[in-house]
Amino acid sequence: MFLYVLLGVLAVFILFLAVIFIRALTFKPYASPETHESAIDFDGDVAVENLRQLVKCKTVSNVDKSLEDPAEFDKLISLLPKLYPHVYPLLEVKTFKSRGILLKWKGKKSEKPSVMMSHYDVVPVDEDSWLVPPFDGVIKDGLLWGRGTCDTKITLNGALFGADNLAKNGFVPENDVYFAFSGEEEINGDFPNETVKYFEENGIVPELVLDEGGAVVENVFPGVKKPCGLIGIAEKGMIDIKYTAKSNGGHASAPKPHTPVGILSKTCVKVENKPFKMRLSKPVRQMFDTLGRHSTFAYKLIFANLWCFGWILSLLGKKSGGDINALIRTTVAFTQMKGSSAPNVIPPECSMVSNMRLNPDETVDFAFSEIKKKIRSDDISLKILHSVNPSRVSKVDCESYDKVANAIVSTFKGAIVSPYLMVQCSDSRSYGKISDKVYRFSATDFTKEERACIHGNNEKIRIDAVKRSVEFYIRLLSKC
Repeated sequence: MFLYVLLGVLAVFILFLAVIFIRALTFKPYASPETHESAIDFDGDVAVENLRQLVKCKTVSNVDKSLEDPAEFDKLISLLPKLYPHVYPLLEVKTFKSRGILLKWKGKKSEKPSVMMSHYDVVPVDEDSWLVPPFDGVIKDGLLWGRGTCDTKITLNGALFGADNLAKNGFVPENDVYFAFSGEEEINGDFPNETVKYFEENGIVPELVLDEGGAVVENVFPGVKKPCGLIGIAEKGMIDIKYTAKSNGGHASAPKPHTPVGILSKTCVKVENKPFKMRLSKPVRQMFDTLGRHSTFAYKLIFANLWCFGWILSLLGKKSGGDINALIRTTVAFTQMKGSSAPNVIPPECSMVSNMRLNPDETVDFAFSEIKKKIRSDDISLKILHSVNPSRVSKVDCESYDKVANAIVSTFKGAIVSPYLMVQCSDSRSYGKISDKVYRFSATDFTKEERACIHGNNEKIRIDAVKRSVEFYIRLLSKC
């Protein structure tokens, strides 16, 4: 009898191995999007010079308006007719209180309009830490240096220069094209909401919306060596939670067993030691299903059999954090803490703040309730400082997505195009209210170094990358 049981178990095990190996062996890449091999003719040197002129505008936005220079924002807007002389006279210009500018390039029809988004404000700089002046538009060693080169004056320039090149050659878009450029994106300005309201009031339903987000990057997915063109089809939600502990204060020479700082520290450790559960949202499943097919066989065993090996991803995410972990679960990062103003005084009140990024399958209310369960403490009060639910998930099985994918593979040769979950926030989430075709792709093949300098010191971009961004938009706009 025992022998029969053993043979039965062995047979089941062999069947199990056969299933997972067969699934991995048949886990083949999908057909690549259609490519357009025809050369794109434009003056790349002028495109680079135009971006250089935009970078020289010190459009630093700040919640403290006294630290802004409105003249620099006006200077950039006044440059647009000069830098893009063929298309700008064709554009209808509408400005908004939030320092946003909406440009309409009238097409042959208005039924299926497109919206090309970007922002021209930038984050502050520590000028003393830069190797070159951050607003001089320095070109050296094949690089254009300056705040905003990557984030995101490159896409503003790419979109308008692409349109200008097409207009110079007599092109008229098949449908209306809007260019929506924010001057307060870095401080969460209201321009995207104002624009969406304007569209709603005028019955405008975008067929395609493109904003910053993913890019063409390398070595970002396990076992994949080819460059990946990542198109964000959704964004995670966000909550900032303030945790507060109070006491009677007093001199530090005779403390109680746990001060407010200690109580908060224990709470911090509790939350960090209890990560949220793994949830493979639709965008992440589509990403794993697309890129996993290009992985090495060992990784294919995992991605072709997530029903069996998903726990490995969960465990790796818990242990190492990083990009994969951010894709598969709601994350919590403690970012701020405030206590006493003196080293020998116990604070009467101590607080800390966590920044949470929500899985698309979860909500603000759910995540907040989970935090309460994790800490289970009457000594801590919680307050949501700011929150936003995850964005709408956009379609991938449609012509609009295909247009972006085709422009990527035609411009960035050899790239694998894949849906992607954006773990940061962008202005484009507001457009989910009126369109299910909102995509996030920064038209650039960023290097690891370039990605690292965004919002940091010595922001810069390769000259040839600037030119490819223009090529991408020429290809995309010609299909709109």
